[in-house]
Amino acid sequence: MAELQRGETGDWEVVIGLEVHAQIVSEAKLFSGAATAFGAEPNSQVSLVDAAMPGMLPVINQECVRQAVKTGLGLKAQVNRVSVFDRKNYFYPDLPQGYQISQYSQPIIGEGELPIDLPEGVKQIGIERLHIEQDAGKSIHDQHPSKSYIDLNRSGVALMEIVSKPDMRSAEEAAAYVRKLRSILRYLGTCDGNMQEGSLRCDANVSVRKPGGELGTRCEIKNLNSIRFLQQAIEFEARRQIEVIEDGGTIDQETRLFDANRGETRTMRSKEDAHDYRYFPDPDLLPLVLTEEFIAAIEAELPELPDAKKARFVSEYGLGEEDASQLVEERETAAFYEAVAEGRDKKLASNWVLTELFGALNKAGKGLDESPVSAKGLGGLIELISDGTISGRIAKDVFADMFETGKDAAAIVKEKGLRQVSDAGEITGLIDGVLAANEDKVAEIKAGKDKLFGFFVGQVMKQSQGKANPALVNQLLREKLGG
Repeated sequence: MAELQRGETGDWEVVIGLEVHAQIVSEAKLFSGAATAFGAEPNSQVSLVDAAMPGMLPVINQECVRQAVKTGLGLKAQVNRVSVFDRKNYFYPDLPQGYQISQYSQPIIGEGELPIDLPEGVKQIGIERLHIEQDAGKSIHDQHPSKSYIDLNRSGVALMEIVSKPDMRSAEEAAAYVRKLRSILRYLGTCDGNMQEGSLRCDANVSVRKPGGELGTRCEIKNLNSIRFLQQAIEFEARRQIEVIEDGGTIDQETRLFDANRGETRTMRSKEDAHDYRYFPDPDLLPLVLTEEFIAAIEAELPELPDAKKARFVSEYGLGEEDASQLVEERETAAFYEAVAEGRDKKLASNWVLTELFGALNKAGKGLDESPVSAKGLGGLIELISDGTISGRIAKDVFADMFETGKDAAAIVKEKGLRQVSDAGEITGLIDGVLAANEDKVAEIKAGKDKLFGFFVGQVMKQSQGKANPALVNQLLREKLGG
């Protein structure tokens, strides 16, 4: 069999389901009052409950429950009025209890859906469930040649495990799903989505089949911490499974790890089924019962989410679908744009945010939160363009100065004498000079060589050092050249 290249699957269909582990935004852990700050000294944020000291009982953190319900509502999913915490039993050095408190048969959130934007249109990805669980600690193997260390700072940190249905058919769809889910979580304020800090991690269940056939045996790729690695892992795993089957082999159900350095997955352990974990209701925690008032109060707090915001930008602001999608992907970007656009030309504001500002930020290696040009400052520049004070070309020079110095646009225009020339008499004088210096080309354009018109516009703008009002230059030139 010819070896498949990256992204190729031949006449096979890839089936993907994702389990996303999202750390809940909360100052305390799920069952204790210990802090959850990232980057603290090892074992400095561990309560007696987190360390599983005898006699220590878990107490549910209401804020974590509230955040999970908020996420469920944001995903248009079923909020279960009664849910149960279970013990998921397995033994690992960084799991001091010998079990993880999770939810199995009765999760807090049931089925929902997540629309993703693809080149061919919108596709709905089913959400199977969302349940709350506690994180384990961390084993550290690279600080001593013969010893491993345990850091329990993450032990007991509250997670939402969001399980999709196996509705995705490519690595690109899986990436779009994670991007959209992360965007919604950030809008809701329920997870910060920082994959590099481990607050959003992803397990990918991958199988292959002939289109329309029965589902194949799946392999689970654990702990993918970037969207790029997610795509690479899925593409490699799909090719691996196809090659095994086409060479006459069978796929073993197993858990695999992704080696980012080599760009491949490798066996970690045989895949456990639910019965291997011996789930049973946690005897220290009563069933979690939610009142209608509790749910209604959370629903009333929901912000405008990305899809609704995008629809508004298109219908009310007249933006294109692609521009609106880029603006709403991050809540901070959308808020920045709306501040720039308020009371101003909405499309012009969009162009300046997406093209000029983001281009400058990317080149400088900065994020929007580090922008030397504020929303108010950029809005001021757009006002100067809209009211004819400066031309669009001059505006780019002014913006570059603003980005470098942080100065106000109006101050730069005044300081450098960049105000646009809109005096018809002054511009007519410039035009007369250009026409007199180019009599041969005047004869050509009057003989029908229309393409020369752009040359004359350029010459007039050059003579004015870019300050002449372009629309007025065009109008007066046409009059001079007989239309």
